[in-house]
Amino acid sequence: MSTARNDKTLLFLEDDRDLQALVCAYLREKGYQVTPARTAAEAREVLQSRPVDAAIVDGLLPGMTGADFIRELRQTKPDLPVLFASAFWKDLKSHELLTRQLGVARVVHKPYRPEELAVWLEQLFAVAQPPPPPPESVEEAEDAEPVDDFAASLALLSAEYGAKLPERLATLQALLGKGRHGDAAAMDEAYGVVHKLHGTAGSYGFRDVSIAAGSLEDVLRPVKTGGTLDWAAVDAGFRALEDRVSLPVLAPEPEPEEAVVAAMGTLLVVDEDAALLADAKQMGDREGVRVVTAQTPQEACAAVERQWVDGALLQMGARGLATASALRAMEGHQSLPLAFTSSGGGLQERVHAAHAGASLFLPRPFTQQDFAIAAERLVTARRQERAKVMVVDDDPEAVRALSQALVSDAVEVVGLENAYGLLDALAQHRPDLLLLDVQMPGPSGFDLCRILRLTPEWQELPILLITAQVGLEFRLAAFQAGADDYLAKPVLKEELRARVHARLERARLSRERTERDALTGLMLRRPFVEAVATRLSEARRSDKPLALCFLDVDHFKKVNDQHGHLAGDRVLMRLGRLLGARFRREDLRARWGGEEFVVALLGESPESAKEILSRTAEELAGMSFESDAGKPFHVTFSAGLAVAPQDGTTLDELLRVADARLYRAKENGRNRIETE
Repeated sequence: MSTARNDKTLLFLEDDRDLQALVCAYLREKGYQVTPARTAAEAREVLQSRPVDAAIVDGLLPGMTGADFIRELRQTKPDLPVLFASAFWKDLKSHELLTRQLGVARVVHKPYRPEELAVWLEQLFAVAQPPPPPPESVEEAEDAEPVDDFAASLALLSAEYGAKLPERLATLQALLGKGRHGDAAAMDEAYGVVHKLHGTAGSYGFRDVSIAAGSLEDVLRPVKTGGTLDWAAVDAGFRALEDRVSLPVLAPEPEPEEAVVAAMGTLLVVDEDAALLADAKQMGDREGVRVVTAQTPQEACAAVERQWVDGALLQMGARGLATASALRAMEGHQSLPLAFTSSGGGLQERVHAAHAGASLFLPRPFTQQDFAIAAERLVTARRQERAKVMVVDDDPEAVRALSQALVSDAVEVVGLENAYGLLDALAQHRPDLLLLDVQMPGPSGFDLCRILRLTPEWQELPILLITAQVGLEFRLAAFQAGADDYLAKPVLKEELRARVHARLERARLSRERTERDALTGLMLRRPFVEAVATRLSEARRSDKPLALCFLDVDHFKKVNDQHGHLAGDRVLMRLGRLLGARFRREDLRARWGGEEFVVALLGESPESAKEILSRTAEELAGMSFESDAGKPFHVTFSAGLAVAPQDGTTLDELLRVADARLYRAKENGRNRIETE
């Protein structure tokens, strides 16, 4: 039974009229007294005229941010409970700023439903209750857990591995027999077999086999150190291992067929034409791509909420553009790869598609070849967002087990069995994290770790060592070699995933801090320069133009002087987010310095690039900002546009031309884009 009091008075600060009307109606039905406001000025009037019990504040307001409004609010109402709603502000740094520094009670991510908001309000006003009793049994609690996406396939691999264990045991027995008669090579090979069993069996679920193999490995260690073997202990260790291997292996259920198809890529096709959707499904079957269909923006969003999709193929038109906007507003899908289909395909439609974020434009109706090209392009673009983990182990079974445990929609795994090829493999695959076995033929995991820490390119790469030794001496050696963490064999799947995901997330946040401008969220100059060099190479290979635009906020010094430096920061932040939300995934946007920004558009001519940027200029000019004193004002930008190869073939040449044209735009009256 709820203990919330629904007679509370709420301030709802939101500039979207439709959302405001919907939420106000719903909360009033629940018994709340809701006073709406669309601007910070209206909200101030509400707060001065009546008491409120809590405030709901949108993250992006006309002329200022929701965070700035809350910062102002805390000067007079330091204890007022606040819910903060935004489609941005989703990283850990922003969450800490809102909750710890501004005292926000809850961050609600857009898009949200009124029911969700009501739940947070109920919790906000609820009287503390004792915790619920624990579940009656562990089994019942476990039954409620979601199904592990990888459990069935991992169980199948475990059964295959278990079926081969008797054969491995027979091989080991034969090698030990030769070793008993003085064959040193056979003993060396026997030690390798036991070492692999110790390290790998546990990863496949045969923990007892791994433990028994580890005990036998300790007995056989004199083979490596040159000591004397205790053959009685060897025989006892082998019998213990034999007993563990003889235990029955349970056969798993096979993996559902659909999951295998989905692993090749999932494409969302949204179109009003049911016949076209049916054709798209058939084309997907032929290409090995799973096709999910929808006819409305609502159906499309519902489909994406239910499952992972690698990209969306949309019908050009008002509904298709609305679908693109709705999909990219969903959490986790801000960079969803998009393509449009149209029976026309004129310049204006292509400009609309590019502005919506599409990276491909197809004819309508499209052919099987068109579909294949779109599917490959969209799926490849989406997969580039996955974190990449490289596993290095001389045992192919270990590589297979670790890969199967880690691979997911968010993680791609590359296996390597030859440690000597590590540097070449790193250059080819550019992983985000490295898993190294410590004991391998040739260079050890320690050696490889030291080599990478001496190589500037890989000094920051997270490295996890996998080992059967976890004593104090090993731990010191691991960290002295430059490892970030280690895992003990047998490796538990849950611990492996937890450690790897934690390191990947930490590395991602570190990259954001070093590569992204904190105020605008755009790339900084150095990573932009590196990325443009790659785009220029791609443009030369594919014989495509590359447009580079230098843009500068008009009269920005006057903005700071007349409206305040905080107002100036809000202008830069809004412009940065506007640039970040527009264009295609492959387009590059950066803050060059101060009020200067730079954009690179692959495959765009001077005419199309100017048209695309003009739409962004119109959006900025239509935005209303608020000075530190509360007065509204507007801003514009001027831009200079250079296009490779006609204006230059290097970044320096393009920047010089674009900068000269930017200067000319300012001389010619500002609020314009110069292309000549």
